[in-house]
Amino acid sequence: MTIATELLQRHLQWLVDDNQHWQELIADDIVWDLPYAPSLGHPLQLDGRESVLRHVSWFVGAVKNFRFFDAVVTATDDPQHAIARVRAEGLISATGRTYRQEYVVFLTARDGRIAHLREYFDPVQAALALDAPIVGVPSRSI
Repeated sequence: MTIATELLQRHLQWLVDDNQHWQELIADDIVWDLPYAPSLGHPLQLDGRESVLRHVSWFVGAVKNFRFFDAVVTATDDPQHAIARVRAEGLISATGRTYRQEYVVFLTARDGRIAHLREYFDPVQAALALDAPIVGVPSRSI
């Protein structure tokens, strides 16, 4: 196990279930890339601890009983990098709909903390659960 795989496993375990401990994992200058989030009207990138904490607070409030499962965490040749493929599920508070998602997460560690996350997810699944428009799609009949 490398520092990056350990951090990624803890990230998946603690993000929602033990947020106080999760906050200890992240660097002050953390960058969290969300390449598909703009299609939901969310930022492409979260820069710095405060921005990340605001986003996580919103997410925890919006999605009840959220959990990651079936995680496959993979080390790379560089002990500061790890990759995970993980499924997730929760209940959207505002709509009462179940949110099911599959994520791919890339993590970079620095000085024993999470310095960078890059998270890929299916924005259509998120939009359907949130009853949110998909930016750039005039109407949807999904």
